[in-house]
Amino acid sequence: MEIRTLKSEEFDAMIELGQYAFQYRMPADKKEQARKRFKPENTWGIFDEEGRLGAKLGLLLADVFVNGRKIPMAGIGGVATWPEYRRQGLVKQLLTHSLQVMNESGRLISMLHPFSFPFYRKFGWEMFSEYKKYVIPTEKLPAKLLTKGTVRRNIRDIPVLNRVYEAYAVRFNGMMLRSEERWKSSILEDEDQTAVYYSPSGDPEGYLLYKVEKNEFLVEEFICLNEEAKAALWTFIGNHDSMVTQVVLNQMPANDGLTYTLADPRITQEIIPYGMTRIVNLPGFIEALDYEGSGEVESWTIQVSDPYAPWNEGTWHWKISPLGEAKIKPAEQEEEAQLQCDIQTLTTLLLGYKRPAELWKMGRLTGESEAVTRLEYAIPLEQTFLLDHF
Repeated sequence: MEIRTLKSEEFDAMIELGQYAFQYRMPADKKEQARKRFKPENTWGIFDEEGRLGAKLGLLLADVFVNGRKIPMAGIGGVATWPEYRRQGLVKQLLTHSLQVMNESGRLISMLHPFSFPFYRKFGWEMFSEYKKYVIPTEKLPAKLLTKGTVRRNIRDIPVLNRVYEAYAVRFNGMMLRSEERWKSSILEDEDQTAVYYSPSGDPEGYLLYKVEKNEFLVEEFICLNEEAKAALWTFIGNHDSMVTQVVLNQMPANDGLTYTLADPRITQEIIPYGMTRIVNLPGFIEALDYEGSGEVESWTIQVSDPYAPWNEGTWHWKISPLGEAKIKPAEQEEEAQLQCDIQTLTTLLLGYKRPAELWKMGRLTGESEAVTRLEYAIPLEQTFLLDHF
């Protein structure tokens, strides 16, 4: 079997496999648009001796926010195998190869949306985010309030939307930065409606992406930079109460506090596990982040296991300066590890999805309690969230 990037002329073979595996048909116009966007250098396949495509995956290269910094990420998507090639380890080979490619190209972490959490956990990815979904009868919506700004409907100016989006996204660990191409091809669907809140000074400070159909107001993105924008957009939603019987907020941060603000908080809400991530380059990722400085040098010796990215394996000496800057290097042979974990645990710890003390109680992080306590103070308190799908 040969692993290589696809060629331009293999686009149709890739689409055919994707349609079969994910059970959909792509209309001709959408297929031609996808052909124009196709980046064969970011699509990897595994081919049999006769040159037939057996399995494939795509890499989405983008930056994500972590602790307010932009971190180079590679998203994995479109993983598919023809049934006659399944159970032969092809996806395992592709994932292992893609980790090498990501590491060599400077990507520090990788994200994906799993068909199976247990499957991808075997290769070092771990759940790092979840979201809330609300279903709210119109009679239980937040009260309509008079605000000083203005809500304008059908704003499709990408720089305006992206300006609000990035100011919101930087507040969360894991949110992707979006290119103009991504807005056009993946975010702003033809049937989507938009509403943007502008402050009295004319600054955009919030927006909705939504649909109104079958007596339902479906919100795909509810992005607000302050309470004034949130109140104005809730009032805009509430003004549809003669048209709809319920409002669905499809994807809100796990720490969203909507129910506390409602007069009657007994609404339907779900917490849904969403994205997975893993560290690709351990020293690069650790040194790229900001930490809470204690005013003095803090250090740990940590042993990490990562069989599918062996460059991350081993015992590391990790130091954080008084100002919160990190340096990490392989530990000396005589240094004993104060802490031990696998790459999945270290990933969720650094992203802020789980705290060091919590992971220690679970037995996922083992070692000296005093070292865990110091690490607890060093890792910033941040909320994880991911809106995009790929």
